[in-house]
Amino acid sequence: MQFTCNRNEICNAISHVMKGVSVKSTIPALEGICFQMEEGAVTLTGYDLEIGIRTRIAADCHENFTCVLGARLLNEMTRRMTGESITFEIDENLNVRLSSDDTKCAISAMSAEEFPDLPVVESTTRTAVSQPLLRSMIQQSSFAASVKEDKPILTGLLFESENNTFYVVAMDRYRLALRQEPVSELGTFRFVVPKKALSELIGMLRDDAETPCEFSTNGKHIVFSVNGFELFARLLEGQFHNFRSSIPADEKTSVLLNTKDIIACAERCALFINDKNKAPMRCVFADGTLDISCKTAVGEIHDRIPADISGEAVTIGFSNKYLLEALRACECDKVRLHMSGSNKVIKITPPEGESFVYLIMPIQLKG
Repeated sequence: MQFTCNRNEICNAISHVMKGVSVKSTIPALEGICFQMEEGAVTLTGYDLEIGIRTRIAADCHENFTCVLGARLLNEMTRRMTGESITFEIDENLNVRLSSDDTKCAISAMSAEEFPDLPVVESTTRTAVSQPLLRSMIQQSSFAASVKEDKPILTGLLFESENNTFYVVAMDRYRLALRQEPVSELGTFRFVVPKKALSELIGMLRDDAETPCEFSTNGKHIVFSVNGFELFARLLEGQFHNFRSSIPADEKTSVLLNTKDIIACAERCALFINDKNKAPMRCVFADGTLDISCKTAVGEIHDRIPADISGEAVTIGFSNKYLLEALRACECDKVRLHMSGSNKVIKITPPEGESFVYLIMPIQLKG
């Protein structure tokens, strides 16, 4: 049994598919990539029982055969081989010889009997979203997803479409990130996708792509189809919080800030904060300026930047980490902060509109 394929194509396929391979498993086959050979093509699949990635590449192949090859070694070896094409020769004992110009090597394959089937996602509806838009929406919200497993539903991102608006939402107990865009003809849906799966999807999406990313779901699983790859994931079960009820409707103070200025201040404060020395950023909005200070056992810092303030003066404390993550995701030159008092949630939006909304719980200041 043998097949020959383009080296760049198979290296690209392996590098993406191996993201679905288990790092360590009691089932050895899950630590490899399943190769399914057929007339004129080879299908590569990685599946760790949480997410699966599959793609198909053209190959000079004339027989049907399936086996599993160790992902890590295969990835490193194929990337380092010479020539424009690679030939795989597999004997009845699952010994594999790889050859490309002057480079030859031998590795062992595994039987595909223990490699599980990917979930079957049969749906009459396929939803198409622009790749740059979907990439932006995931990147600008995923930072707020919970990393704690005590409430699994919060470790994912909510995808919701309603009234011609597409929402992507992530939250934990202390913050919320909402990204929304008017998108017609999406239909109505609501489900939660694990952050891990979406992190791999981001690597497949391209900002310069003209073709959309398509996805479909059967209520238990979702499959994304993009640029010749399919990504499968199990949807998270449970009731996602009603994010609309968390967004404050009123405000007493509105502040317009230069995004780079406040990020720089927060980064300087971060130099004095670590796991052993935690302290909030103390922010005073008054008289056209934002005064920021922070004091820990490491030292202290006082900073000031100009601010366009409307409404009441306010003093409020923030988690440096949470504020920085939100600001870095904004992707705009200026941001607007909306506040209703020292102990009320802060809302961060663009200068105009609410294409993104970030909520951060304040920290009680002493003194």
